[in-house]
Amino acid sequence: MDWSTAIPDAPHALEEVLLATAHIRTYTGVQHLTNASGFFFRRDAQLFLVTNLHVLHDEPSGHFPDRIEIALHTSAEDLSKIAIFSIPLFAGGVALWRKAMDTAGLVDITVIEISLDRLPEQTLLRAFDVSHLEAADDDVAIGDGLSIVGFPLGFHDTVHYLAVARGASIASAYGVRFQRQGYFLTDARTHRGSSGSPVLRRRRMVSSGRPLRAWQLLGVHSTRMDMRTRDVIEDESLGLNCAWYADILLVLTAS
Repeated sequence: MDWSTAIPDAPHALEEVLLATAHIRTYTGVQHLTNASGFFFRRDAQLFLVTNLHVLHDEPSGHFPDRIEIALHTSAEDLSKIAIFSIPLFAGGVALWRKAMDTAGLVDITVIEISLDRLPEQTLLRAFDVSHLEAADDDVAIGDGLSIVGFPLGFHDTVHYLAVARGASIASAYGVRFQRQGYFLTDARTHRGSSGSPVLRRRRMVSSGRPLRAWQLLGVHSTRMDMRTRDVIEDESLGLNCAWYADILLVLTAS
């Protein structure tokens, strides 16, 4: 696959970030369990699907799928053409997804490698890489605008199978582990199914001709944050979310 190939001209400009985002459906056998979001990440010659760990394995809720499905575009001229791609989560009883720990414990991000030779012919996708984790001389600060691109409640453009984006901003001190956990906060309006969405910030300085380079990958959306002491009648939800710092991908995708 030629990772540098640009999307051919289309009647309407298409953000390449939408081809880097995937709708995940989890299964046990043929039984559909949940919907979630994810995105593609390239490390050298390897391609990974990134999502939350709780999407693939969650002991508190008893969620233990054995495979997932994603939809892949197969035509640049007709985005309605897709192929359903099944990814097993175990081989010989051994988990194929990776997990990582930090100083606070288990990180709610996982990756699973995708075999390039298994992809359908003419697969059209884009992937973030290590360069998207770099600040590129742009300061990141509280209040900065963000986009969280995914499939809330499984919702998407069902004709062209493209994700939707929620606008957000950084809601806690960026670079500081909120309450010593490996995440920062955002203030997006999110729903179930958004788990695993990339949390993106548009760069001020962008290399011409490299549309995906316009985005900096700051984190991976995980869960909504609320207060247990909140009066559910008198007080609205905080509307805050946890976004795990994306630099853990350097650990998860290491050879």
